[in-house]
Amino acid sequence: MDVSFILYLVATVLVLTGIAGVVLPVLPGIPLVFAGLLLAAWADGFQHVGWLPLLILGLLTLVSLVIDLIATTAGAQRLGANRKAVWGSLAGTVAGLFFMPIGLFVGPFIGALLGEYWHGRQIGQAAKVGLGTWLGIILGVAFKLGLALAMLGVFALAWFI
Repeated sequence: MDVSFILYLVATVLVLTGIAGVVLPVLPGIPLVFAGLLLAAWADGFQHVGWLPLLILGLLTLVSLVIDLIATTAGAQRLGANRKAVWGSLAGTVAGLFFMPIGLFVGPFIGALLGEYWHGRQIGQAAKVGLGTWLGIILGVAFKLGLALAMLGVFALAWFI
C-alpha cells in the first residue's frame, strides 16, 4: 500500500472531523481542517499546494481562533451580561453535549440565562442575555463554517491551478 494513500486518508479524516468540529464545540474545527489540508499538501510533496496558499490557510485558521474568542461573549456582553452569564453559557455548552444535537443550541442559552438570573437580574433581562449569547454562538458557527469552506476553496484552487 502506498504511504501517500494513507496520508491522504488521514488528511481527509482530519478535514471531515474539523468540519464537524465547527459545529461541535469540543473539537478544534478549523485547526483540524488546516492540519488535514497541510497533511494533504505534504503528502504531495507540496507540488500542487505551495507556501502562499498554506500561508493563507494559516491566516484563516488564526481568524477562526479570534472568532471563537469573540463570538461566544460578544452577543451576551452587548446586552450587558456578567461573568456568571458567560460561565453559565460555557457550562450550558458542555452540558448540551450530552443532549445532542438540540443541547448544543439550547445549552448555551439556558446556561447564560441561569447565570444572569443567579447574578440577580430579572428573568426578562436574563432571557435577553441568554438569547444574545445564543445568537453569538450561532453567528460564530456560521462564520467558522464559511471560513472552513473558504479554506477548502483556497486549497482546491491551489491544487488544480
